[in-house]
Amino acid sequence: MGLSNIEIILRLFTAAVLGGLIGFERERLSWVAGLRTHMLVCLGSALVMIVSKFGFDDILSENLVVLDPSRVAAQVVSGIGFLGAGTILFWKQAIRGLTTAASLWAVAAVGLAVGSGLYLAGILATVFVFLILAGVKPLEKRFFRKRQSRGMRFSIKPGTFSMTSLEDVLAKIHEQYGPTKLQMEISKEEEIFYLIFKTTEKDFLSVMDIIKKLPGVERIEVIDENIN
Repeated sequence: MGLSNIEIILRLFTAAVLGGLIGFERERLSWVAGLRTHMLVCLGSALVMIVSKFGFDDILSENLVVLDPSRVAAQVVSGIGFLGAGTILFWKQAIRGLTTAASLWAVAAVGLAVGSGLYLAGILATVFVFLILAGVKPLEKRFFRKRQSRGMRFSIKPGTFSMTSLEDVLAKIHEQYGPTKLQMEISKEEEIFYLIFKTTEKDFLSVMDIIKKLPGVERIEVIDENIN
């Protein structure tokens, strides 16, 4: 038994809207997989489910043909992994994009649910995913402050800075706040140092204050902040 045109339109439209709600939360954080990506994933998953469930009715009418209607839809679960992997980045000592990859996987599941006619399951899942993405993160930051990869860049004028002083300070930072990684670039006008280490927000600000007080440091700025 096939679907009416109105029911097909309703399922595809609902999938696009639900995917858009989740994508909106990712879009506001300026992730690569944002509003349009989530809408397309959810809409495409719904269409695959519709085709998988109802697209072979004419063939199944033949007595000698037996098909498993779930096989096409099942490929979405594994196939979405390739798209999700594209949103995961290893950048500056930190892995980023895991939450966005998980949201794409969840959006695909929502699309499959809506495509199969399980509107309530799809809507509830969307609400829960949105609450997890937008609502749990502030709680996570407050109660589970992780040591994340942070970085700063500071510059000095050649001849006004002591590398021995910097080494002594880094040794103290390493002992008190954890392992650090230092990179340096030298230009005609100034020497630029990049300091990267794992720390909490409070410790990161403390280290910045320590670096600011070093003789010869002209300016200092944050170059990295770990956001999922």
